[in-house]
Amino acid sequence: MEVYFEGNKKVIANLSGHLIPTDQPVRVGGEGTAPSPFDLFLASLGTCAGIYIKSFCDNRKIPTDEIRILQHMDFNPHTGLLSKVVLDIKLPVDFPEKYKAAVIKAADQCKVKLTLMHPPDFEVNTSIIE
Repeated sequence: MEVYFEGNKKVIANLSGHLIPTDQPVRVGGEGTAPSPFDLFLASLGTCAGIYIKSFCDNRKIPTDEIRILQHMDFNPHTGLLSKVVLDIKLPVDFPEKYKAAVIKAADQCKVKLTLMHPPDFEVNTSIIE
């Protein structure tokens, strides 16, 4: 992945040819043209759980067009850091009862969540462009 700057508060990630734009909200000097990096992080939690739920349902031929995930976040009032994430999987009334616990297990397999539970080491350094 390569990250580069595109003016004002815009930062772009090029991940395998997919350009992922970010920007900051207007209230902090950005133009609000794209999600902030932290917003993308939050979205990755819900969408990651979502793809596991979608795959689970697709494998069982269960329609997913009415399934929704509502993501609620709590933040530490002193640090402003994320302290809790709750994913509320909204299922249609006709969702098979026997799969309700299994769909939660599917969401729990989210690689983003598992990575947060076992955080990686980080290293930051500099080098000169040649």
